[in-house]
Amino acid sequence: MENKYYLSVSYARDLKKRSERVLYRFFEIFPGVLTWVTIIGAVSLSYFKPLWVAIFIIVFVFYWLAKAIYFSFYLKASYKRLKQNQSVNWLKRLQNLPPSEYTLPLKDWRQIYHLIVLPMYKEPIEIVRESLGGLIKANYPKDRFIVVLALEERAGKHTEKVKEIIEKEFKDKFFKFLITIHPQNLPGEIPAKSSNETWAAKRAKEVIDKLGIPYEQVIYSSFDIDTVVFPQYFARLTYKYLTTKNPTHASFQPIPLFLNNIWQVPAISRVFSLSTSFWHIINQEREEKLITFSSHSMAFKALVEVGFKKPDVVSDDSRIFWQCFLKYDGNYKVVPLYYPISMDANASKNLFSTFLSIYKQQRRWAYGVGDIAYFLFGFLKNKKIPIRKKIAYSIELIEGHWNWACGPILLLLLGWLPCVLGGWDFSQTLLAYNLPRIVGRILTVAMIGLFSSAYYSFYILPPKAASRKRKFTQIKIIFEWLLLPFTMFIFTSLPALDAQTRWIFGRYMTFWVTPKFRKS
Repeated sequence: MENKYYLSVSYARDLKKRSERVLYRFFEIFPGVLTWVTIIGAVSLSYFKPLWVAIFIIVFVFYWLAKAIYFSFYLKASYKRLKQNQSVNWLKRLQNLPPSEYTLPLKDWRQIYHLIVLPMYKEPIEIVRESLGGLIKANYPKDRFIVVLALEERAGKHTEKVKEIIEKEFKDKFFKFLITIHPQNLPGEIPAKSSNETWAAKRAKEVIDKLGIPYEQVIYSSFDIDTVVFPQYFARLTYKYLTTKNPTHASFQPIPLFLNNIWQVPAISRVFSLSTSFWHIINQEREEKLITFSSHSMAFKALVEVGFKKPDVVSDDSRIFWQCFLKYDGNYKVVPLYYPISMDANASKNLFSTFLSIYKQQRRWAYGVGDIAYFLFGFLKNKKIPIRKKIAYSIELIEGHWNWACGPILLLLLGWLPCVLGGWDFSQTLLAYNLPRIVGRILTVAMIGLFSSAYYSFYILPPKAASRKRKFTQIKIIFEWLLLPFTMFIFTSLPALDAQTRWIFGRYMTFWVTPKFRKS
């Protein structure tokens, strides 16, 4: 049997062979170096070769325009399927699905159990209640739910309080309801969602083993503590699980809509939450490039076989996909559900702390750039994965993280930088005169993406409580979307640049818990 030791690697330091450690370290610093070379090169070439930079920026903004148009079509198509799926009675369709159409050898859909793990740290108890309440309101049989509330020992008295209250309120609501307490300072772990969730999943495995439930009959859902499911979620998930070819080699991705507290957050946070929601709506149409994000579901069999989530990584939600992809030699995929879940928009006690929270959350998400080193190293070691898959995923992820960090910076600087640094000779050319106008007009056309987002905002936003001025609210939302281009540099490029630079210098991050805040 092939030794897939590379599955257990989290950082270059984990490798024993010096040659492998150097190679992995190169992959760690590569994305950040690529970004910095691009930025420094763009500035320096604006002085030495302003014509080259001018041509590059015109091509680059056309590229952004093409992406804006491309994604606007995806947004429309994906949103249409989302609304269609929300109107379907999935439980009834599941009940009417003949066993002959199952892709697993089962006699009845009720043989499927759902293991739901909700890791938390110091989140308010009201958020825990709302998430568990969403599970109760789901139209799926509760006698098929194994729910685990994963608490942290390091949270101290808060953990004791939550355990006492929640256990009393919810212990009899599901087939099995477990509360686990993750010990602190275990060797080989970092204080993170991944370590807490893995501890909880292993405790749940002990229960499942005692009950004798086959792992392929258990769907594992990894949910953030603020995740509130829509009523048909588990019926939709079970239907897709039973009708997907080889479902034990697949993850199932819902659409995270950051709407729980959307009317309680500042305008900047609302726009970022909506834009993130739309990005994930778009990604459902890009199934061949889809990777697990945040709350998602998968076969418990795959989770056990791959050795659970790694307890020493920050970006565990995407890393588990790559663990499975390498484990099964590329025979692993993410299936879009075209069905939503609801989560919290980023907010804190005041405007400054909210801005800081948005920055840190974006930086933590951008820190997933470390997955590039993991899968590139795995791709070199695993010769069974088709080369076309290796190339497609490598280009998609490297380009995506490069664009994340570079895109807004290049658009902000290069429209005028060659004109300023290019010297007298270049400033007198026709291209220098027209460059800012060309860039400005192309980006104005690219605003079609913003208009699409603003339009669909009216449909996904929940009704605003105690608001009778619907038209005023709509106008307000439109103007809020206009803030996005001016904030992408601070809250998109800089956090990504921060994260990539940390990988360059080996300043590995620990997990930062996004605060959950609700107004009374």
